[in-house]
Amino acid sequence: MVMAAEDTLVIEAGSHEVSITNPGKVFFSERGDTKLDLVRYYQSVEAPLMRALGGRPLLLQRFPNGAGGSSFFQKRVPESRPDWIETAIVSTPNGTTSRALVAADLGHVLWAVNMGCLGFHVWPSQADDQEHADELRIDLDPTPGVTFPMVQEAAHHVRALLDEVGVIGMPKTTGNRGIHVYVRLLPEWTSYQVRSAAVAVARELERRRPDLITAAWWKEERGRRVFVDFNQNAPHKTIFGAWCVRARPGAQVSTPFEWDELDAIHPDALTIANVPQRVAEHGDPWAPMSAHPQSLEPLLALHERDRAAGLVDAPWPPVYPKMPGEPPRVAPSRARKVPEPG
Repeated sequence: MVMAAEDTLVIEAGSHEVSITNPGKVFFSERGDTKLDLVRYYQSVEAPLMRALGGRPLLLQRFPNGAGGSSFFQKRVPESRPDWIETAIVSTPNGTTSRALVAADLGHVLWAVNMGCLGFHVWPSQADDQEHADELRIDLDPTPGVTFPMVQEAAHHVRALLDEVGVIGMPKTTGNRGIHVYVRLLPEWTSYQVRSAAVAVARELERRRPDLITAAWWKEERGRRVFVDFNQNAPHKTIFGAWCVRARPGAQVSTPFEWDELDAIHPDALTIANVPQRVAEHGDPWAPMSAHPQSLEPLLALHERDRAAGLVDAPWPPVYPKMPGEPPRVAPSRARKVPEPG
């Protein structure tokens, strides 16, 4: 660390020097954690963070006045940036392109933190191979009225299904109320194929526990159940990154954990104050997954089984063009009723 001015610190991160302005600015009100505290947190989890984010484009969510203030999403990196900042051209569903930040190393993360980034939303592909998604993300999303123990129970069923088909998935808290289960893939499948596998997983989980889990895209059909959000795997979709800090007053971290911790874990208790100690004592639970990417074929087999049984595609989000085989993109309650013969 080098002092540059009274209100600026220069942090050495890898081969870069990153200027941190107003390091004492409070970002998280609950304990008074500052911008510098956030920088120190990311330094302490550098190795697992970069295994999870390294080389991927990032969508930045910036909170200029800290977690309690307003925010905005930023896909395009500012024109005024250091010449060492790495970027990649990414596309949106409608074909619009933008130049996004790439998580090339810790210096890139800290540069974004200095701009008030309290949310890193991560692409499911490497910046240099965006044609292939190398992650399947199973998003267990609590609908209103769903408790965290219900999400934990749903996660047990995710693990059981993956075990049955011989696929290894690893969980993390979202930093809020849900759980994500990641499957690291060989870079051989498109996001369209990964989404098809995610739809099949969601439907199979619903078949097994229809009282607890739903694959219903329309909110009016979900009830008080855990929604498996398959569309988080649609092309160009990002999801909140592992080891990243949420813009919540308590500075909660989206924390990877071991399956045997599932029943004891609680997202509110995992913060920038204690996650570094977890890593120091127990290491990175995702390290084996990162070292051994897997085939998507066992999960695509579930998709092919559903197609053979006559199931059509699930609905896509409204920002996507109409897809082949997609059902009508309208909520059931608003669908035009066919008059009865008579």
